[in-house]
Amino acid sequence: MRIVLIHPNYHSGGAEIAGNWPPAWVAYITGALKAAGYTDVRFIDAMTNDISEDELRYILSQENPDVVGTTAITPSIYKAERALEIAKEEHPDAVTVLGGVHATFMFKQVLSEAPWVDVIVRGEGEEIIVELIRAIDEGRWPQEADTIKGLAFTKDDQIVATQAAPTVKDLEAIDPDWSILEWDKYIYVPLGTRVAIPNMARGCPFTCSFCSQWKFWRDYRVRDPKAVVDEIEKLVEEHNVGFFILADEEPTINRKKFTEFCEELIRRGLPDKVKWGINTRVTDIWRDRHKLHLWRKAGLVHVSLGTEAAAQMKLDRFNKETTIAQNKTAIRLLREADIFVEAQFIVGLENETAETLEETYQMAWDWQPDLANWAMYTPWPFSSLFQELGEKVEVFDFSKYNFVTPIMKPEAMDRGELLDGVMKNYRRFYMKKALFHYPWRGTGFRRRYLLGCLKAFLKAGFQRTFYDLGKVGYWGPHTKKKVDFHFDNTRQIAPAQMDDWEAVAEKRRQIKERTGKTGKSSGQGQPVPVSACGGGKEQMAESVAAE
Repeated sequence: MRIVLIHPNYHSGGAEIAGNWPPAWVAYITGALKAAGYTDVRFIDAMTNDISEDELRYILSQENPDVVGTTAITPSIYKAERALEIAKEEHPDAVTVLGGVHATFMFKQVLSEAPWVDVIVRGEGEEIIVELIRAIDEGRWPQEADTIKGLAFTKDDQIVATQAAPTVKDLEAIDPDWSILEWDKYIYVPLGTRVAIPNMARGCPFTCSFCSQWKFWRDYRVRDPKAVVDEIEKLVEEHNVGFFILADEEPTINRKKFTEFCEELIRRGLPDKVKWGINTRVTDIWRDRHKLHLWRKAGLVHVSLGTEAAAQMKLDRFNKETTIAQNKTAIRLLREADIFVEAQFIVGLENETAETLEETYQMAWDWQPDLANWAMYTPWPFSSLFQELGEKVEVFDFSKYNFVTPIMKPEAMDRGELLDGVMKNYRRFYMKKALFHYPWRGTGFRRRYLLGCLKAFLKAGFQRTFYDLGKVGYWGPHTKKKVDFHFDNTRQIAPAQMDDWEAVAEKRRQIKERTGKTGKSSGQGQPVPVSACGGGKEQMAESVAAE
């Protein structure tokens, strides 16, 4: 049986300015398939190789697949659907499979707008895909589709979702096949070295209203730190990886495991061979301030912090709860530990103004992170917050849900003015850093890394790929009124998806009426407020986090 996997060709001018990121999902799915005896797996990285639809059609015409699969986050969903449409046109008898977070929660939307998708894998894919492939291989598909957990498909003109599959309990049994990737293509620009994205944990113990991680992975599971280091050592020795980023939303949340991970890296001498970065929360930096020297010794050189947005601080929606002083202190502690720190600001909420954008710039310059990033607020369509926003969400073109396109229109400014304000912040921050900081502060690795980051920004700027500026027609403040984000206004929520949302909303209303609660109870009948990533007083209980 031949299986062809495709990574859809989607670009947005966001995170990819730092390099080409290896699609880890391919390695994990391929590893599971090969372990089950399905070794004829081909991979087409349409994104990294910028493969056009015509080129993809030609490549697929040279194959004879039994199954064609792809995945998608929300902004890449249309590219993924189109890739499977081309596959179905070339190979009508092949089973087309779609996975990923968007399809998992929006399967009614996807199956309504892309009927050529034969089946959707909902949730973690390693075990579900093996069961599906076995059914196809043994001729039990689609007759026995109802018996396989974790699927969604159309049957007799009705969209069917089978019972959710359990999450993968034994993470150590997963053996990703990293060899299927084109490693010479995945380069981290700041260091000019190969990059990987392994993970130490799956899931998140928190239930933020705007997020999907806790919904998709469902339960929080941490791998054996030694097994994670085994994987990293293999990536270094077999694929010459010189930099990695842990895929976890917050790898430091389990302090004991993260400390063991750092100590194991040091014990094997890996910090001399590979450097790495993470995303985490301000509160973890303060909690572990006495461990920062260990982190740096283990090779951690880059920490991205979810900090603040000036407009966000005026909202109770996120209950962020961190203070400006805490953010500033966390950044200072990281700098003192010789760890590069990137401050992430969320902009573009409905109450954003020119004044709040200016506040975030002043915060960034006052705090003095090494890097700063202003991301557009993006309400995931499968989050409860998306539905709560209601008519405030005007754009249903999911290809623009990429953190660089203003999905929400602020009440006091138009989207072009918002983009111009963000670009003004970038220009001022990095011009001053380039002239007065990067070339003169620090020597050796620190100077090389910062200049490498500046190179990545300049390269994306000259190529007009940064923030999709070339596509939207932004050339400076004089063009802010002429910017065109090319929203496809024909894109709407499918009736089947709306019906599903309304049923869920009605169920919530009934629960609220019956219990007087809207969410997790604090014990006194009051809902526990949600904390945003990067802040919040909420932490894992010490007894749990230390396990």
